[in-house]
Amino acid sequence: MAIKLSDSFTYGRLALFAVPSIVMMVFASIYSVVDGLFVSNFAGKDALAAVNLVFPLVTALGCIGYMLGTGGAALVAKIMGEGDGKRANRLFTFIFLSAVVFGIVLSLMGSAFMRPFLGLMGADGELVDLSIQYGQILFFALPFFILQNVFQSFFVAAEKPHIGLVVIVAGGLVNIVLDYVFIGVFGWGVVGAALATAAGQILAAVIPIMYFATSKTSRLRLTKPVFELRSLGKACLNGSSELMTEIAASVVAMLYNFQLMGLAGADGVAAYGVIMYVNFVFTAIFFGFSMGTGPIVSYNYGAGRHLELKGLLKKSLVIVGIFGVAMFGLSHLVATPLVNLFVGYDASLAEMTLHGFRIYSVAFLLMGFSIYGSAFFTALNNGPVSALISFVRTLVLETSTVMLLPIWFGIDGVWSAIIVAESCALLLTAGLLVAFRRKYYY
Repeated sequence: MAIKLSDSFTYGRLALFAVPSIVMMVFASIYSVVDGLFVSNFAGKDALAAVNLVFPLVTALGCIGYMLGTGGAALVAKIMGEGDGKRANRLFTFIFLSAVVFGIVLSLMGSAFMRPFLGLMGADGELVDLSIQYGQILFFALPFFILQNVFQSFFVAAEKPHIGLVVIVAGGLVNIVLDYVFIGVFGWGVVGAALATAAGQILAAVIPIMYFATSKTSRLRLTKPVFELRSLGKACLNGSSELMTEIAASVVAMLYNFQLMGLAGADGVAAYGVIMYVNFVFTAIFFGFSMGTGPIVSYNYGAGRHLELKGLLKKSLVIVGIFGVAMFGLSHLVATPLVNLFVGYDASLAEMTLHGFRIYSVAFLLMGFSIYGSAFFTALNNGPVSALISFVRTLVLETSTVMLLPIWFGIDGVWSAIIVAESCALLLTAGLLVAFRRKYYY
């Protein structure tokens, strides 16, 4: 039996409803992981460093999709909860068209500014050439990457998270197969990695367009748009926390790369890249759960179901805590085989990566609460508070710790920066959840 936004949610039903979004986000994160795996083993550590230098820039520009998706889906789900399905569909269509325009503009900007960006990061010689080869293709596909991110949230709002899952899995499988063909068989290196990623992103954008344009059963459909700039602005403000999270994460990644280039050269960048691949997958679980449960929160808030809202928050925090403990334990079990899988061909690089990963993994116990807290306020259509959590968590705390701690602790300061940042972010999130209890009746 299909689970609806209007249902009463137990722990089991809540987790079950969120599973497609979790798996969807995990598969979305696999794009870069698979690229890194094939590039590292078939093209070498310099090619891996090139991928890791460019990808944060692509992600920073592509995160507009997360903003429009999460912020727009929260607003549309609230309107659905209020009983105005026609307006919800027209606004959904307008947000989709806006995403297309944003994607084209950002694609052109990314291509134009890539070389100056690489210069700022300290890259030179062959590393620049490899980075540009990889980046130009990904920027061509950027509009599709943005649309993919937009549709992930709207599949949940349409009560069709399983279809979103199928789409992302299909895109991920295309990426994996083509990585093997282009890199492993044809030997195309970073170009092959970029082409494989682009193909997966294009597929994951085109299929949802076809579905929402033709579906007779979905609660959301592409139709005649309503030109509501105010609503678009509200969706952007509401999703600004997700925008801030992704931009800040990209900025943080750039700062990590900058610090590590100075402390350990290309090996440091490569080591950080391997750690990030695991981080992408694990944080995707937190983001997926938050994305999957967000429309439920928005619907119940719009419908005035305060008791259900209170229960959703309590159950979600418990589930997030269980996820965190499981990820910390799993990270230590798989650390050695994963490191060997990516960089086992270089003993010193493998040792550096394993050491850094064991320190970094402590943050998995903490980060889920702030990620969910930010998403919870987004779902309540309180974009400023949501953005505050994201802004402080990443752009303030993590950037400052990654710049300051290496002064005293060297490269260990780089690996431990995330732990200090997430600890402080957890305190902020807890304080804000307590402060707004009376306003939202949770």
